[in-house]
Amino acid sequence: MPGTVSCIDGNTFLVSDASGDVHSSSATPVGLFAADTRYLSRWVLTVNGERMAALSVDDSQYYEVTFFVVPGGAVDYVEADVSAIRRRHIGPDLTESLTIFNYGQSVVDLDVRLEVEADFADIFEIKFDLHDKAGTRYTQVDANELLMGYRRGTYRREVVVSTSEPATIDPSGLRFAVHLEPGQQWTTRLQAAMRALRPDGVDLRDALRAQRPDESTLPDSVREWVAQAPTLDTDSAALQQVYHRSLVDLAALRFAPLSLGGAAVPAAGLPWFMTLFGRDSLLTCLQTLAVTPSLAPPTLRILASLQGARTDDVLEEDPGRILHELRYGESAAFEEQPHSPYYGTVDASPLFVVLLDEYERWSGDTTLVMELEQEARAALTWIDTYADLTSSGYVSYQKRNRATGLDNQCWKDSWDSISYVDGRLPGFPRATCETQGYAYDAKIRGARMARAFWGDPDLAERLESDAAALFDRFNRDFWLDDRGYYALALDHDGTPVDSLSSNIGHLLWSGIVPPERAARVVEHLMGPALFSGWGVRTFAEGQSRYNPLGYHNGTVWPFDNSFIAWGLRRYGFDSEAGRIAEGILSAATFFQGRLPEAFGGYDRGTTRYPVRYPTAGSPQAWSSGAPMLLLRTMLGIDPHDDHLAVNPALPAAFSRIALLDIPGRWGRVDAFARHRPDRPPSTHGIA
Repeated sequence: MPGTVSCIDGNTFLVSDASGDVHSSSATPVGLFAADTRYLSRWVLTVNGERMAALSVDDSQYYEVTFFVVPGGAVDYVEADVSAIRRRHIGPDLTESLTIFNYGQSVVDLDVRLEVEADFADIFEIKFDLHDKAGTRYTQVDANELLMGYRRGTYRREVVVSTSEPATIDPSGLRFAVHLEPGQQWTTRLQAAMRALRPDGVDLRDALRAQRPDESTLPDSVREWVAQAPTLDTDSAALQQVYHRSLVDLAALRFAPLSLGGAAVPAAGLPWFMTLFGRDSLLTCLQTLAVTPSLAPPTLRILASLQGARTDDVLEEDPGRILHELRYGESAAFEEQPHSPYYGTVDASPLFVVLLDEYERWSGDTTLVMELEQEARAALTWIDTYADLTSSGYVSYQKRNRATGLDNQCWKDSWDSISYVDGRLPGFPRATCETQGYAYDAKIRGARMARAFWGDPDLAERLESDAAALFDRFNRDFWLDDRGYYALALDHDGTPVDSLSSNIGHLLWSGIVPPERAARVVEHLMGPALFSGWGVRTFAEGQSRYNPLGYHNGTVWPFDNSFIAWGLRRYGFDSEAGRIAEGILSAATFFQGRLPEAFGGYDRGTTRYPVRYPTAGSPQAWSSGAPMLLLRTMLGIDPHDDHLAVNPALPAAFSRIALLDIPGRWGRVDAFARHRPDRPPSTHGIA
């Protein structure tokens, strides 16, 4: 979010302005959050009644931010006698060290005030700007701390604010009387301890505190995370910046879901998606296997533990279905939102099987494939038994939760993301093209695991036969021969939804496109209607709902492009994959190395810089994963034939890239690529 500063530790985070202050409204996602609840909605520092103005901010460490500030009335900063440093650290709780300096020649007496409020808003209340809370807020004040709480039935959340220095505490905050001689400084340590209380009074957040008993352990964890990743050796300083930023952001987004053990999984992204998502987490793990493969096992295990086991129309749960989203806030607790968990996605189940197989190919970890055999079988069964809503053999969706379910249950899940060229919205059930590719890939991979590890050749043969039938059926029903691309979706009656979209790029990495059609698909992906120069747009220019700032109707998504590039590489379109990699990685340099969720689809020749999407999440897990998959694609690292099929071609923007000490079933190996302008053109065969 432009103009804000974030301090993050998994799904605990604080978003403030550049001075470190929090002054939120009901509809702005700023404040101190944990597990989908805003614990602090106001955290404002004043000195003698004046707000602070920022001189500079150091947010190079995601879990720690330092603000250099002066009272807002000191317009001439050079002559400001009083200044302050706010050092903020996020972990299971918030701590902030406040130091005030007097560099003047006179004694100063300062009225230092910290205004504090807690609205305990659920993340969905903020997102949808809701105002009516059914519970009761309460406040307790004593000489040492300010406790603010919220209760609704057995649901309780509290935050306790305390300080290391004597203060006058009242329900609106803390006040310090500070006397400073010339050259003196004064410091206090502030803490906001967050509680998520069970009916018996046990704080669920105590488990997080036990995992990290003091602040010193978090920097060590980050250093270990970065040290375990392969080393990037390149001539491009910009690429080095993007790689390191992505690694650190992935570390920031790791969290241990409450009551699900201590394993760390990636939260989807700041600010709206700081929780476990099926699709997002699985795709992030796929992107990062060459760099941070340790994300995959806990993600697969936690998703397996929450796999659907019954039929529930409110949660849209089915046996074998992998969840869409898991929430811990008030609206989920009282089923005002169906996220406890919510299963309304059609792609997480096949992607679960895809990741399980791909992880084994990388790691050689057959134990996990055996451990999750029943869950993988159930996910494959769900594809055929529960997802075929039209009895056509396709995975399709139609929400059963009419009140709060998602209309679109593919990755483009905004309400208007699936439309005809002329803007009409299709009916339901809908079957999007990329989901059929995922299902095809899952069947192929499921067959491999059944034959190689589960000792079930009959299942393997059936899955291979089903995949072949799906391949033929899909290429008959989705292909628009007069236009040379695949339909975005099928309407409820089987009519092709004829829009041109980035979804067709996902068909390449899933392998459902015949080689003889690949070149025509690639022409569209890299043509001016879809390719902006920075990346492939979600929706082609010239169609009725196209908007370069439309969430799924014209923006460029880095994650989307990373998988498109991977698919291009699979079909031998190396230079085209390189063009996408160059565009996305170049765009990252305009965002200080951190790729946002999405950015504008304006043509590169028109803007000369990527246009920020106003509400894009950042950091976003699958955007942080995008550079990792793009590196894998440029280097041609491929475990499918038990070797590294190195691609010697690079985009002209890079002359050399090496990824050293890559972990995998081969041990730890290196991969190199150098730009060779004399390299012959691609053969356009499947790699």
